[in-house]
Amino acid sequence: MKTILVTGGSGFVGSNLCQRLIENGDKVICVDNNYTGRMSNIKKLLENPNFTFIKHDICDILEIGEKIDQIYNLACPASPPAYQGKYAIKTTKTCVLGILNMLELAKKHNSTILQGSTSEVYGDPIMHPQSESYRGNVNPIGIRACYDEGKRCAESLMFDYHRHENVDIKVIRIFNTYGPNMDPNDGRVVSNFICQALSGKDITVYGDGTQTRSFCYIDDLIDIMIKVMNSDKEFTGPINTGNPGEFTIKELAQKVIEKIDSKSQIIYKDLPLDDPTQRRPDITLAKDKFQWEPKIKLDEGLDKTIEYFKTCIHEFRG
Repeated sequence: MKTILVTGGSGFVGSNLCQRLIENGDKVICVDNNYTGRMSNIKKLLENPNFTFIKHDICDILEIGEKIDQIYNLACPASPPAYQGKYAIKTTKTCVLGILNMLELAKKHNSTILQGSTSEVYGDPIMHPQSESYRGNVNPIGIRACYDEGKRCAESLMFDYHRHENVDIKVIRIFNTYGPNMDPNDGRVVSNFICQALSGKDITVYGDGTQTRSFCYIDDLIDIMIKVMNSDKEFTGPINTGNPGEFTIKELAQKVIEKIDSKSQIIYKDLPLDDPTQRRPDITLAKDKFQWEPKIKLDEGLDKTIEYFKTCIHEFRG
């Protein structure tokens, strides 16, 4: 049995990871300050003797008495309304101070640490699809910079600790992911569309809807995260983790309306500043190294996600 620390563990990705690790027979220590995480995501896990929750902000030093084998660092607001609003400065602090504290903890415990980075390190990409060698097109002073540049700095720190402090690291770049435990109010496109359609509200599309995204169901993401974490020490990444299936935002909106049989209409608003016009991962490395590619198609994943949101519709009706 491994003892595994998951920061951001009550968030969308973190809570799904904690659930899988517990199912795999590991002992899990979940750390979150619940800025954007939700205790409801881990409510059932709290009953498990191999699961511990610690309310803590990783911008502050974290002391763990027992030996930690692995650390998944997923702590960071990933919701555009959060990091473009009141949590902008906090997002940068979490990316930079948080990863420094987690790297020091990994060094102390001789743990392998995996950084949940993001496709946002590529910014509004000129290269399409995006491979790990692409260095990105990021506005360092824009409204998304706290997240984009924060994550880029975190990657830099990961590799410096690997080179100079001999810390075992893994860096994954997560592309758009969706599924159960998403926050109904987090402002991401899949949750926005489903919640609006279930509530009978008009679906808001920013821009003309021709911008593209690639959507990976959470179970597929968890599969590759665990594979990367348990890979040989020589493999550090970065590695793209996402679904290369590419859809326009308008296509997604139409698909959600059809599946829910909603009366919602699509309305268009101005595209936010620095919003990427296209996003699709090149997952050649993941295929070659781990024989991994997403199994769950968008239609199946949307069906599962819609069923989840139907159970918590009270959170976004009003």
